[in-house]
Amino acid sequence: MRKILFTLLFLCILIPVNAQNGIEKILQEVEANNTTLQALQKQVEAQKLGNKTGIWLPNPEITFGRLWGTPPEIGNQNDFGITQSFDFPTVYAHRNKLAGMENQNIDRLYQSERINTLLRAKQVIIELAYNNALSEDYTRRMEIAQTITDSYQKKFDLGEVNAIERNKVYMNLISCISKKEKIDIARQALLNELKSLNGGKEIQFNETDIPITPLPSDFNEWYAATESKSPALQYLSKQVDISKQQVKLRRAEGLPKLSAGYASERILGEKLQGVVIGISIPLWENKNSVKQAKAEVLSSESALEDNRIQFYNRLQSLFNQSAGLRETAQKYRDALSSYSNEPLLRKALDAGEISLLDYLLEAAFYYDAFNNMLEAERDYALAMAELTAIEL
Repeated sequence: MRKILFTLLFLCILIPVNAQNGIEKILQEVEANNTTLQALQKQVEAQKLGNKTGIWLPNPEITFGRLWGTPPEIGNQNDFGITQSFDFPTVYAHRNKLAGMENQNIDRLYQSERINTLLRAKQVIIELAYNNALSEDYTRRMEIAQTITDSYQKKFDLGEVNAIERNKVYMNLISCISKKEKIDIARQALLNELKSLNGGKEIQFNETDIPITPLPSDFNEWYAATESKSPALQYLSKQVDISKQQVKLRRAEGLPKLSAGYASERILGEKLQGVVIGISIPLWENKNSVKQAKAEVLSSESALEDNRIQFYNRLQSLFNQSAGLRETAQKYRDALSSYSNEPLLRKALDAGEISLLDYLLEAAFYYDAFNNMLEAERDYALAMAELTAIEL
């Protein structure tokens, strides 16, 4: 029963509701303020307009000519003409459809970049929570080290301990202060990165609970529902469809081009006018274009399969890694909760039951275990963040 209760307590510690809600708000703020995403959104809009450009009829051509006759008796000639050229009608249908497909796919590229940005923000938040927890614990360690240092200084002044013992506790205090300073420097660097991700706007994050996402119970079942959500795989899958549409377009462009118009001539008071019709013979201009489009289809299909395999293997690796880290973190927390000697060590030291060296060594075992527990929780959270990034 005790083990079950501790497991439930552990899960409550790992998944603090308030912390998760705070993270969601930060990610929403980053998404709204991130300058990279804002620039990419404008780039997407421009690209969509570009895809819809140049897919319609070319401009009509109007010609006018005035020819002076020599000798003057033959008169002057005035020519006028207007011509509209156009591809085979099916070309425009294929171009319009292709532009629509490309515009839809551009949105998937944006979604992929959005996920990458929010994932990095979440990773920074996890690292911040880890460093916040470390900083808080090192503050406690410094207070204990300072108390012991003050006590040993008084004992040294009274001649109860020698200089070697006094120096040991002093060096222990300096070590704690130095490590705390390094942690705070790392915290500030992470806050600066989070500020950069948030478009230069300050974000404060002082939570010490490392945010954790529960691990799916079955990988293959979870993956089957996850693969279809990947914007990157969706993009590559649609690129295959786009390549196939390109084949249809290239075939249509290989059909004869047409032109139609009106022409008139005036000379010596006489007028000739009528309809002009032209047709191009597709001999050389589009040579190998269909073959090239078919090769693009094979290339897109190959890229999709390669990325699908890599995507599966990466997520499977993260899943297995997360399972191991979760178990390690739970073992450390269980051990620290059940077998910690830290309070007893301090009492034994004050009572003179153990030496200062024994106290420092035993305390170091506890502190190492605590640090290892936090590292395991942090690494688990980072692995799960990447594993579930598609949900961002």
